[in-house]
Amino acid sequence: MGIVARKEKQKQEIRSLILEESMKLFVEEGFSKVSVRKIAERIQYSPTTLYLYFKDKNEILFYCCESGFKKMLEQNIALGLISDPIERLHQMGVNYLNFGLEYPEYYDLMFIQEAPMSALIDMGAGWSSGDQALEALKMIVQDAMDKGLVVPAKVETVAMAVWSMVHGLVSLAIRQRLDKLVAAEEVENTMHESLDWLLKTMKKA
Repeated sequence: MGIVARKEKQKQEIRSLILEESMKLFVEEGFSKVSVRKIAERIQYSPTTLYLYFKDKNEILFYCCESGFKKMLEQNIALGLISDPIERLHQMGVNYLNFGLEYPEYYDLMFIQEAPMSALIDMGAGWSSGDQALEALKMIVQDAMDKGLVVPAKVETVAMAVWSMVHGLVSLAIRQRLDKLVAAEEVENTMHESLDWLLKTMKKA
C-alpha cells in the first residue's frame, strides 16, 4: 500500500472512530450534554483534530444518523427481488421492525430524539434520508394500488398509516412500554402480528 493510500485509510479509520464513539456518548449522556471536547477526550485526540473531520457537533450527529439510515437501506436491498407489492410491503415492514429491535440506539437517534432535527435546521439542511425512506414506501404502496391489491386511498395517507404503525411498535418496544403489556417472549411476535393485521385490512376484497 502506497503512502497516499495508507494516509487515506488512516483518515477513514479516524473518521469512523469519531462517529462510533460519538454515537455511544449521545446514547449514554444525551446530545445536549456531549461536546466536541468530550468526544475528543473519549478517543484521546485533540478537539482540533476532530474539526479536521467535522465542522461541529451537529455535523457529527448528522453523520451518525446517516450511518443508521445506511444500515436500514442495506436491509432493504433485496426488496426489489419481490414482485408482489403486498409481499414487498410486508417484508419492508418486517425489516423496519427488525432494524429497530437490532439497533435501538440508532433508531432512537433517527426517529425519536429531537436533537437530530434541530441539528438539521441549524445546518440549513433537509431530512433527505427520511424523505428517501418515505418515498421508497410510497412507491410500493403506489404499485399495490396500480395493481388493484389494496383499498384505494391517497398514497401519502396509506404510506403514513403503515409507517405510523411500525414506528409506534418499535418506539413502544425500545422504550420498554410493550414489556408492561405483553409477556417478554411475546413482544416481537406481537409486533409482527400487528403488522400482518394492518396489511390484511388494507387488502382489497
